[in-house]
Amino acid sequence: MTKMSPKIDAASLQERIAAPDPPRMLDVRTPAEFAAAHIPGSYNVPLGTLREHRNELRGRLEHVVLVCRTGNRAAQAERALSQAGMTNVHILDGGIVAWEAVDAPLNRGRSRWDLERQVRLVAGALVLTGVLGGIVVSGLEWLAVAIGAGLTIAALTNTCLMGMLLARLPFNRAPACSAEDVVAILRDRRP
Repeated sequence: MTKMSPKIDAASLQERIAAPDPPRMLDVRTPAEFAAAHIPGSYNVPLGTLREHRNELRGRLEHVVLVCRTGNRAAQAERALSQAGMTNVHILDGGIVAWEAVDAPLNRGRSRWDLERQVRLVAGALVLTGVLGGIVVSGLEWLAVAIGAGLTIAALTNTCLMGMLLARLPFNRAPACSAEDVVAILRDRRP
Protein backbone atom coordinates (compact mmCIF):
# COMPACT_ATOMS: atom_id res chain seq x y z
CA MET A 1 0.00 0.00 0.00
CA THR A 2 1.48 3.35 -1.04
CA LYS A 3 1.16 6.45 1.07
CA MET A 4 -1.10 9.13 -0.38
CA SER A 5 0.66 12.37 -1.31
CA PRO A 6 0.40 14.88 1.50
CA LYS A 7 0.29 17.82 -0.95
CA ILE A 8 -2.75 19.95 -1.62
CA ASP A 9 -2.88 22.64 -4.30
CA ALA A 10 -4.04 26.19 -3.66
CA ALA A 11 -7.40 25.82 -5.45
CA SER A 12 -8.26 22.65 -3.50
CA LEU A 13 -7.28 24.31 -0.23
CA GLN A 14 -9.55 27.26 -1.01
CA GLU A 15 -12.44 24.80 -1.47
CA ARG A 16 -11.63 23.02 1.80
CA ILE A 17 -11.43 26.33 3.67
CA ALA A 18 -14.93 27.19 2.42
CA ALA A 19 -16.30 23.80 3.58
CA PRO A 20 -18.18 23.44 6.90
CA ASP A 21 -15.20 21.81 8.68
CA PRO A 22 -12.12 23.63 7.33
CA PRO A 23 -8.63 22.33 8.06
CA ARG A 24 -6.35 23.92 10.62
CA MET A 25 -3.62 25.83 8.78
CA LEU A 26 -0.23 26.02 10.45
CA ASP A 27 2.22 28.44 8.88
CA VAL A 28 5.72 27.21 9.75
CA ARG A 29 7.59 30.30 8.54
CA THR A 30 9.27 32.77 10.86
CA PRO A 31 7.06 35.26 12.73
CA ALA A 32 8.46 38.09 10.58
CA GLU A 33 7.48 36.28 7.37
CA PHE A 34 4.05 35.46 8.79
CA ALA A 35 3.49 39.09 9.83
CA ALA A 36 4.35 40.28 6.32
CA ALA A 37 1.75 38.04 4.60
CA HIS A 38 -0.30 35.01 5.60
CA ILE A 39 -3.42 33.13 4.66
CA PRO A 40 -6.46 34.37 6.61
CA GLY A 41 -7.27 31.91 9.40
CA SER A 42 -3.79 30.41 9.55
CA TYR A 43 -1.67 30.29 12.69
CA ASN A 44 2.04 30.82 12.98
CA VAL A 45 3.86 27.87 14.51
CA PRO A 46 7.50 28.24 13.38
CA LEU A 47 9.19 25.06 12.21
CA GLY A 48 11.47 24.87 15.24
CA THR A 49 8.54 25.20 17.66
CA LEU A 50 6.55 22.59 15.76
CA ARG A 51 9.47 20.15 15.80
CA GLU A 52 10.02 20.74 19.51
CA HIS A 53 6.38 20.04 20.41
CA ARG A 54 5.45 17.47 17.75
CA ASN A 55 4.94 14.62 20.22
CA GLU A 56 2.72 16.79 22.40
CA LEU A 57 0.59 17.74 19.39
CA ARG A 58 -0.02 14.10 18.39
CA GLY A 59 -3.67 13.17 18.86
CA ARG A 60 -4.73 16.74 19.57
CA LEU A 61 -4.99 18.04 16.02
CA GLU A 62 -6.68 16.65 12.94
CA HIS A 63 -6.98 17.88 9.35
CA VAL A 64 -3.87 20.08 9.36
CA VAL A 65 -2.45 21.92 6.34
CA LEU A 66 1.14 23.12 6.68
CA VAL A 67 2.15 26.33 4.93
CA CYS A 68 5.48 28.02 4.22
CA ARG A 69 6.86 30.17 1.42
CA THR A 70 7.46 27.45 -1.22
CA GLY A 71 6.64 24.14 0.48
CA ASN A 72 10.14 23.10 1.60
CA ARG A 73 9.79 23.93 5.31
CA ALA A 74 6.23 22.62 5.28
CA ALA A 75 7.58 19.30 3.94
CA GLN A 76 10.08 19.19 6.80
CA ALA A 77 7.26 19.90 9.26
CA GLU A 78 5.11 17.16 7.68
CA ARG A 79 7.96 14.63 8.09
CA ALA A 80 8.38 15.64 11.74
CA LEU A 81 4.64 15.27 12.46
CA SER A 82 4.49 12.00 10.51
CA GLN A 83 7.38 10.61 12.58
CA ALA A 84 5.41 11.57 15.67
CA GLY A 85 2.47 9.51 14.39
CA MET A 86 0.22 12.31 13.13
CA THR A 87 -1.88 11.45 10.11
CA ASN A 88 -4.09 13.59 7.90
CA VAL A 89 -1.43 16.29 7.60
CA HIS A 90 -1.11 18.04 4.26
CA ILE A 91 1.30 20.54 2.67
CA LEU A 92 0.21 23.53 0.61
CA ASP A 93 1.97 22.65 -2.64
CA GLY A 94 4.08 25.62 -3.67
CA GLY A 95 3.33 27.46 -0.42
CA ILE A 96 2.43 31.12 -0.19
CA VAL A 97 4.00 31.68 -3.61
CA ALA A 98 1.46 29.31 -5.23
CA TRP A 99 -1.36 30.71 -3.08
CA GLU A 100 -0.59 34.23 -4.25
CA ALA A 101 -0.25 33.08 -7.90
CA VAL A 102 -3.94 32.08 -7.97
CA ASP A 103 -4.94 35.43 -6.43
CA ALA A 104 -6.13 33.79 -3.22
CA PRO A 105 -6.63 36.15 -0.27
CA LEU A 106 -3.69 37.11 1.94
CA ASN A 107 -3.56 39.18 5.10
CA ARG A 108 -0.70 41.61 4.59
CA GLY A 109 1.28 43.44 7.22
CA ARG A 110 4.57 45.26 7.28
CA SER A 111 6.81 43.94 4.52
CA ARG A 112 9.84 42.02 5.76
CA TRP A 113 12.43 39.85 4.13
CA ASP A 114 11.56 36.18 4.03
CA LEU A 115 14.10 33.67 5.33
CA GLU A 116 15.21 32.54 1.88
CA ARG A 117 16.08 36.12 0.91
CA GLN A 118 18.03 36.53 4.16
CA VAL A 119 20.02 33.37 3.33
CA ARG A 120 20.85 34.70 -0.14
CA LEU A 121 22.04 38.01 1.35
CA VAL A 122 24.26 36.42 4.01
CA ALA A 123 25.67 33.75 1.66
CA GLY A 124 26.40 36.33 -1.04
CA ALA A 125 28.02 38.73 1.42
CA LEU A 126 30.23 35.96 2.84
CA VAL A 127 31.32 34.79 -0.63
CA LEU A 128 32.08 38.37 -1.67
CA THR A 129 34.01 38.93 1.57
CA GLY A 130 35.97 35.72 1.03
CA VAL A 131 36.89 36.48 -2.57
CA LEU A 132 37.70 40.19 -2.17
CA GLY A 133 39.18 39.77 1.30
CA GLY A 134 41.41 37.00 -0.05
CA ILE A 135 43.25 39.65 -2.05
CA VAL A 136 44.34 41.28 1.21
CA VAL A 137 44.35 38.35 3.66
CA SER A 138 45.77 35.13 2.30
CA GLY A 139 43.46 32.15 2.87
CA LEU A 140 40.24 34.16 3.31
CA GLU A 141 39.08 32.93 -0.10
CA TRP A 142 38.43 29.57 1.58
CA LEU A 143 35.40 31.23 3.19
CA ALA A 144 33.85 31.39 -0.29
CA VAL A 145 34.66 27.71 -0.81
CA ALA A 146 33.04 26.80 2.53
CA ILE A 147 29.87 28.76 1.71
CA GLY A 148 29.70 27.14 -1.75
CA ALA A 149 30.05 23.69 -0.16
CA GLY A 150 27.37 24.54 2.39
CA LEU A 151 24.95 25.67 -0.31
CA THR A 152 25.63 22.50 -2.29
CA ILE A 153 24.93 20.32 0.76
CA ALA A 154 21.79 22.37 1.49
CA ALA A 155 20.51 21.68 -2.03
CA LEU A 156 21.33 17.97 -1.91
CA THR A 157 19.74 17.42 1.52
CA ASN A 158 16.89 19.96 1.11
CA THR A 159 17.88 21.52 4.43
CA CYS A 160 19.63 24.78 5.19
CA LEU A 161 21.80 25.20 8.26
CA MET A 162 22.22 28.91 7.53
CA GLY A 163 18.44 29.32 7.31
CA MET A 164 17.97 27.46 10.59
CA LEU A 165 20.54 29.73 12.25
CA LEU A 166 19.01 32.91 10.79
CA ALA A 167 15.57 31.79 11.98
CA ARG A 168 16.91 32.00 15.54
CA LEU A 169 17.78 35.69 15.28
CA PRO A 170 15.56 37.95 17.43
CA PHE A 171 13.70 39.60 14.52
CA ASN A 172 12.77 36.17 13.12
CA ARG A 173 11.57 34.67 16.41
CA ALA A 174 8.28 34.72 18.22
CA PRO A 175 7.78 34.70 21.95
CA ALA A 176 8.14 31.19 23.34
CA CYS A 177 4.92 29.22 23.48
CA SER A 178 4.08 25.80 24.77
CA ALA A 179 2.33 23.00 22.94
CA GLU A 180 -0.70 23.61 25.16
CA ASP A 181 -0.84 27.24 23.99
CA VAL A 182 -0.66 26.15 20.34
CA VAL A 183 -3.35 23.49 20.79
CA ALA A 184 -5.62 25.88 22.72
CA ILE A 185 -5.36 28.51 20.00
CA LEU A 186 -6.05 25.99 17.26
CA ARG A 187 -8.90 24.27 19.12
CA ASP A 188 -10.71 27.57 19.79
CA ARG A 189 -10.27 28.88 16.24
CA ARG A 190 -13.32 29.39 14.09
CA PRO A 191 -13.31 31.36 10.84
